[in-house]
Amino acid sequence: MKILRRSVLALFASAAVGAATLGTGFAQSMPAPLDNPGDVKIALVRYLSTGDFFQAYLSGVEKQAEAVGLDLRIFDSRQDAALQADMVDQAIALGVDGIIIQHGLTESMQEAAQRAVDAGIKVVAFDVNVENDAIPQIEQSDYLLGKLALEQAIKDNGTEWKAGYVYVPGIAPLDRRHVAWEEVKAANPGIIEKAQMGTLDNPIANSNANQARSVLQANQDITVFFAPYDEFAKGVKIAVDEAGLSSDVSIYSADVSTADISAMREPDSAWKATVATNPAVVGEVSVRALAIMLTGENPGAQVIVPPTLITQEFLNANDIKNMEDLSANMPQFAHADVAMTEWMPLPAR
Repeated sequence: MKILRRSVLALFASAAVGAATLGTGFAQSMPAPLDNPGDVKIALVRYLSTGDFFQAYLSGVEKQAEAVGLDLRIFDSRQDAALQADMVDQAIALGVDGIIIQHGLTESMQEAAQRAVDAGIKVVAFDVNVENDAIPQIEQSDYLLGKLALEQAIKDNGTEWKAGYVYVPGIAPLDRRHVAWEEVKAANPGIIEKAQMGTLDNPIANSNANQARSVLQANQDITVFFAPYDEFAKGVKIAVDEAGLSSDVSIYSADVSTADISAMREPDSAWKATVATNPAVVGEVSVRALAIMLTGENPGAQVIVPPTLITQEFLNANDIKNMEDLSANMPQFAHADVAMTEWMPLPAR
């Protein structure tokens, strides 16, 4: 009877998740242990959660977990590195089957992640390098995010300009974007970094606006700001607008949200371009990679979601007002064919 009940549950699970997938037909029968919906518990342990990007990422995690039938628990450390490590231990104590570590510091998360692996828990890490071969890295190809944004800055402004740069070292995605910045400067000696600033203090945009005000006052020859995180770009834009420099300074960033689109489309906006993946899609990919591991398969050491260049010109030309419009005009933005299997159900679109 137990086997029969398991088979019946699997059939109901397949029908339920199949109705939520892209395309037609039903999802194939789910492999063990995912064939018992709700019995598999996973945890999302967050370091960063402030801002539109992280809300969209969380939404993607929640929707993909629901589509697969996973019992999701959310732990939010609010940029407290020690608390994030403690939350990994809390998830271990709860007996979860899988953990997604979202951002954080290598020095605080490395040992915590290893404790989870030692406990037999499957772990994936998004935008934090835990230096563990057993843990796949979910990435947005952060180097490309930075490189594509800088290539657009050069296309718009040439190869000789004074720059402001926003950077907080020790955060894996920012460190990878920093590599692109150093390479571009080395290849273009006419690009001069006049000032570096940056903070992750909450609220991030306002805290960076405070720093950008001082930078702009002290360096009135800055014409380009490279702010490779949208909360950084929001802060710089606040300072640029207040200084009346929106026609004199151009901002290039990474990541995107509906609020970012609105800011980029304001009349005479200094925010010229951003390079991004859909954060909700990255959240979905994080869950799919973990689900693949839970079935005993390997999603790969690096699970990379490719980014897309989004210019102010493109947004205006296509009258894009929100993320839904962006997805409709950029099909690659609505779904990434990454960490997919024949049995993998997708959220309803």
